[in-house]
This record gives sequence, C-alpha cells and structure tokens, in this order.
Amino acid sequence: MTTVALDTGVGPLLRDWRERRRISQLELALRADSSARHISFIETGRSRPSEDMILRLAEHLDVPVRERNALLLTAGYAPRYAETPLGDPALGALREGLEQLLRGYEPYPAFVVDGTYTVVAANRGIAMLLEGLPEHLLAPPLNAMRITLHPEGLAPRIRNLREWRGHLLAQMERQMALARSEALRKLYDEVAAYPQPGRAAETTIARPSFALPMEIEHDGRVLSFVSSISTFNTPMDVTVAELAIETLLPADPATVKYLQSLTP
Repeated sequence: MTTVALDTGVGPLLRDWRERRRISQLELALRADSSARHISFIETGRSRPSEDMILRLAEHLDVPVRERNALLLTAGYAPRYAETPLGDPALGALREGLEQLLRGYEPYPAFVVDGTYTVVAANRGIAMLLEGLPEHLLAPPLNAMRITLHPEGLAPRIRNLREWRGHLLAQMERQMALARSEALRKLYDEVAAYPQPGRAAETTIARPSFALPMEIEHDGRVLSFVSSISTFNTPMDVTVAELAIETLLPADPATVKYLQSLTP
C-alpha cells in the first residue's frame, strides 16, 4: 500500500518555519535529537508528530509561543500556552513590576507595547513627548507606530524622519518575517502609506557614533534619544511573550540636562 503525503496539517507548517529559519532537515534533526528521515516524514504528512515532538521542534525553530499553540491545534492537540489578559489578577505582579520600572526610568521616556505596538503602559517622559498632539491620535488604544509616523503625530517634529521612519519600518519587517500576524501586516501597510511631512532639508546634527538617534523637536529645542528594547526570557504566556519594553536614552548632554531640569 502506498502512503500518500498530503500538503495539509502540521507538517507543512513546520516545514515553513524551518525554511524561514534557513535550517536543513538534517540540522534540525541533530538539534532535536531525531533523524532527517523522521523530520521529512513529519513535514510531508507521512508521520504524525507527538505533542512533545512539535514543542521540541518549535523550540529549536524559535517559533513564537502564539504560533506554537497554532501548531498544536493543527495537529489535534490542546494549546500549551495561556493568553492571559494583562489586566487579569494573575499578572498583577508583572504589571506592578513594569510600572515600577517605567517610573524608575523617569524623567527619561519609556513605554510598554504588545505584539502590534499597542501601548499598554507609559511614563511621564512619554506624556511629555506627546504634548499637543490631536485627540484622535491619543484616544485609546494608543499605537506607538501610528502615533510616531502619522503626519499629524510626531512625524512633523522628528528632524531625521527619513532615517527614523526607515528604521521603524525595517523593524516591523523583521518582526513580520519571524511571525505570522495579519494585524501587524495591516498596521505596516497603514503606516508605510502615510504621506511624509515636507521638509526643505533634514537638519544635520552632531550625533553619537554608537546608534541612530531619534532627533525630535520639543518646546523650542531639539532632543536626541537612542532606543533600547527589552523582552521577557522564556515566557510561558502569549501575552507576556509579546510584550516589549522600549526605553529612550538621551543621546547628548543637552537632552540629559533638559530632562533632568524637569525633575522636581
């Protein structure tokens, strides 16, 4: 009897993730303590992987936890990772820790976003940068990419908008290459299509050599920040896995002096 391989089920999904990561069947087999033959049989649907094998392969392919749940469901297993709302009491300690971190970073700006850049927490440094923006952009849910690149948002204030916009769009492209997200794709298409505010010429400012800064006008001066993004190690919850903490570090002494002058 001939076994017919069907291009449906979890096998093709695992193959797609392997190809995204540019890993051969043999290399994946060695990492997962399996054989290239077994990996081939799983990918072509000739062998149904166990729940443990799916999770093992997903771990070695660095599949996001949301997508690991999707793999398990496709294979007929129950999801392994919960998706707890951030407001749930079970995440109370996490929320408190994030709020303390954001407060402790003041007067420098810092905020927390989810997997589609919705702002779930922010400090007073961020509120300062958003002063004067139209209400329709500040209405919840606030989206970091939308408010930064919208022609009525921060975009007209950013001196090096062309460079900063390119950096943000490239960041989103890298994220989309790592995980399927229709919501993220729609957001990318939206913000990439925004008209860019006209400038006669982008101002040349002395910059730090270690990172591209965001140079933004505020209250008659130009502030300069470099961005740092942190995520949680070994998350076991979809919500936590998709949180990212972004901090804006002053990139020059003038910005440090101004922000510190705002501190009581």
